[in-house]
Amino acid sequence: MKSKDLTICFFGIYNSEYSRNRILLNGLRQNGVKIIECHSNKKGFLKYFDLIKKHWKLRKKYDVLLVAFPGWSSVILAKFLTRKPIIFDAFISIYDSNVFDRKRIKKRSLKAKRLWLLDWLSCKLADKVFLDTNEHIKYFVKEFGIKKEKFKRIFVGSLAEKFLLSEKVSSNKFTIIFYGFLIPLQGVKYILEATEKLKDDKDIQFNIVGSKIKKSCDDKNFSNVNFIDDVSYEKLLNLMNESDVCLGIFGDTDKTQRVIANKIFDAVALKKPVITADTKAIRELFDDNDLLLIPTANSRELVRAILNLKNNQEKMDYLAQNSYNKFIQKADVRVLGKQLKKITQKLVEN
Repeated sequence: MKSKDLTICFFGIYNSEYSRNRILLNGLRQNGVKIIECHSNKKGFLKYFDLIKKHWKLRKKYDVLLVAFPGWSSVILAKFLTRKPIIFDAFISIYDSNVFDRKRIKKRSLKAKRLWLLDWLSCKLADKVFLDTNEHIKYFVKEFGIKKEKFKRIFVGSLAEKFLLSEKVSSNKFTIIFYGFLIPLQGVKYILEATEKLKDDKDIQFNIVGSKIKKSCDDKNFSNVNFIDDVSYEKLLNLMNESDVCLGIFGDTDKTQRVIANKIFDAVALKKPVITADTKAIRELFDDNDLLLIPTANSRELVRAILNLKNNQEKMDYLAQNSYNKFIQKADVRVLGKQLKKITQKLVEN
């Protein structure tokens, strides 16, 4: 099959503006793949009836059906609707995220077992499953007993490079930005501890973006922190552009070892130096010449890393340029789209 003839049906209850989906859609289109979208934003079971109705009109117009994130239940539906190859962009484990990382559900509860089954069944039914790192693939193989050959790694990537500025907005402060959620993976606790240790350095300013983080710190006094509510993606990238250093993740959960966070891809795409935890996943793409890597869950090492970069513009530029070069080579949208297209074509040919 010629690449220009390849048509993929993006299927499910996904949000096309979510970064993972935007990147995959953009990457495929930049590589000449025709996309047909079949999605529903209706509530409850109505969304599945809506998908059935929409798919019926499209059922003969595509070569491969790609279930986009979040798509665990959508894979099950897709298996009943088509005999075409099915790709599932699992991205993360819903079981691991809710039971172990965020600890929303007790390990041996009925809900936990249901989520485990959903992860297992959705991967079992798909012909190929996409995950963001090899460490994530290892986890799925071990936890769910699914053959490694079924999985393919597609890095998270970023669309942030179009916001890249030639120069940083001038400031009399050494500005550090962090954005994220108040979950163990992020390691917000250690960032806040670092701000406290650096409070006497009047040249350093932290911008911490996230409504829940801000709310949790309402009754505390952080003289060197500017807490910011959730903002649009574009506004967030502007804040990053105006910063000297971007922070990644610092938690000590198992999941921390398995992911390369979106914010890290965004930061390197903007040519910003990044400080983040030294994990198995991060070293699948980056090393000490690209990022300033420190031990997990360690505010003291975070402070040392910040002071290491402060007043060392040469090192900051070195890290930023190296990580950007690696991003362009291995995780740019066009590169990811090319990988996805190649995998899809093989699936169709077989």
